[in-house]
Amino acid sequence: MSKYEYSNEIVDVVKKFLADDDWNYFFDEETGLFHFGLRIRSKIQKLNYVIDVHEDEIVTYGISPVAADSDDPEMMRRMAEFICRVNYGLKNGCFELDFEDGEIRFRSFIDCKGLLPSMEVVKNSVGCAAITFELYASGMVDIIFGGASARDAIARCEEATAEKICSVLEEALGGDGSDQPHVRMDLFEAEGGEA
Repeated sequence: MSKYEYSNEIVDVVKKFLADDDWNYFFDEETGLFHFGLRIRSKIQKLNYVIDVHEDEIVTYGISPVAADSDDPEMMRRMAEFICRVNYGLKNGCFELDFEDGEIRFRSFIDCKGLLPSMEVVKNSVGCAAITFELYASGMVDIIFGGASARDAIARCEEATAEKICSVLEEALGGDGSDQPHVRMDLFEAEGGEA
């Protein structure tokens, strides 16, 4: 069996990023895959990461340890709808749902054709999955364990995020935000939920 083709230079950038930030990781030289975990502030609590290095690209996966039940067609339908609604409007990356086993993951891509990515670009790729899971993991859990509809789950995620944003704005502006009632309504008009 031949060795998988990947760029050693790109691997070195990823290794440097992980080493400089004191990540505990495993690199498989046969496949060009990095494996590590990350604790996040959400109901899921931890993501399993795979960074897949190719000759001219990097694909980063943040994988949920909690899966949808692939034997429950109604749950899979609700989760697929939820993921489609969340993905609509995302600028960097997307959620994916495996209909065979219910795995939920977030994928981001770095085009490295003709250049090496900076460590900041690699960091953003890893961080993007974590932040997006932090925003939407509670909706996934609501669907898996609570039987929530996709619309209700996404509405709760967006309401919680709007509350966090308003709290930060109130603290930064030194007020209670009562004179800015339009802020909350406008926060998620471009998201997958209804405006």
